[in-house]
Amino acid sequence: MRPSLIKSMAGGLAGTIMLTMMMRFVAPFMLGHPMDVAGMLGNMMGGSWAMGMVMHFVNGTVIFPLIYAFLLYRLLPGRPAVKGLVWGVVLWLGLQLIGMPMMGGGLFSMNAGGMKAAIVALVGHLVYGSLLGGIAGAGVGLERQEDQVRRAA
Repeated sequence: MRPSLIKSMAGGLAGTIMLTMMMRFVAPFMLGHPMDVAGMLGNMMGGSWAMGMVMHFVNGTVIFPLIYAFLLYRLLPGRPAVKGLVWGVVLWLGLQLIGMPMMGGGLFSMNAGGMKAAIVALVGHLVYGSLLGGIAGAGVGLERQEDQVRRAA
């Protein structure tokens, strides 16, 4: 059993929108400035802010929800929202240990606002994960999943 792919991606979209809004509107209260996720991603990829924003939304709406639904849902503990929260923490750890250093932000955001920035990012990823898990919901049988995909196509 795994959650609906469509609901998983809808949860990823809702989570990505909320995480992005938090980086723009909540982060300034702690850091004195917004966190520019799109700018950092765009610079890392040698592109523009727009390319970074597209990549941010592709990751949050397609890639991470599909990994959650196909690979991790059965392995993660708890009810769907808890599974999403755990996945959000895993994504945050990946960001802090791999992503931020690659984007020039340093380990645990040392060069991008320090521990305050890391905590803002953690809260954002918890919101992302809870929305992903909550909207994706409980798993459905494989037969029903295949029917949903056929109807959507």
